[in-house]
Amino acid sequence: MSTTKLSVNINKVALIRNARGEFLPDLIKFAQDCESFGADGITVHPRPDERHVRFDDVPRLKEVVRTELNIEGNPTDRFMKLVLDVIPHQCTLVPDDPNQLTSDHGWDARKHRDHLREVIAALQQKGIRVSIFVDDDPDMVEAAAETGTDRIELYTGPYAMKYTDNPAAAVSSYIETARRALSFGLEINAGHDLNLENLQYFVQSVPQVSEVSIGHALISDALYYGIQNTIQMYKAKLV
Repeated sequence: MSTTKLSVNINKVALIRNARGEFLPDLIKFAQDCESFGADGITVHPRPDERHVRFDDVPRLKEVVRTELNIEGNPTDRFMKLVLDVIPHQCTLVPDDPNQLTSDHGWDARKHRDHLREVIAALQQKGIRVSIFVDDDPDMVEAAAETGTDRIELYTGPYAMKYTDNPAAAVSSYIETARRALSFGLEINAGHDLNLENLQYFVQSVPQVSEVSIGHALISDALYYGIQNTIQMYKAKLV
């Protein structure tokens, strides 16, 4: 059995729905189907412009998700109100600019430590597990731990970019970052640009990873293989 859980990010499903301004595909049913096909959790990242998952999708998802609901986002006032009202299993804090196309860097936990401490404490008071998005920088881990977060999520974009040329070099800084995180009692998630080609090597190299969150690549693969087969293909890479 896999020790690393797979959370399916369904943002791109919502993006397709929104393109017609209608209700197809049905995002809520899709989340339920992902669970029935083996997903260990559902991730959503409602952005300020609501270009994919909308804020009003999230309460409906909380009603039906039976595994684990993970809400990602920048802790703006609107985002925090949503999360504190919905109370997901996990909230992942990401330092996104409002106009950013996709997440592309982790927190500077030294610079934002006091703000993160305040936000994280408010979430934890509601019983929400908190993870903060970080780069593969072992020196930043201590500052991340000082925020009071439960977990860090390793931003794996740089790993994916370098993987084809030199897998060992691509993953080396993540191995060290994970070791430092464990020394401070932090659990570890990972996500961004992980796919069927690079996922298995990553989790074998960084076996401490509790959960991976995958959306863009997984939904793209589902166009060819179908969502049920695709989820099982990804889970096979986590064994």
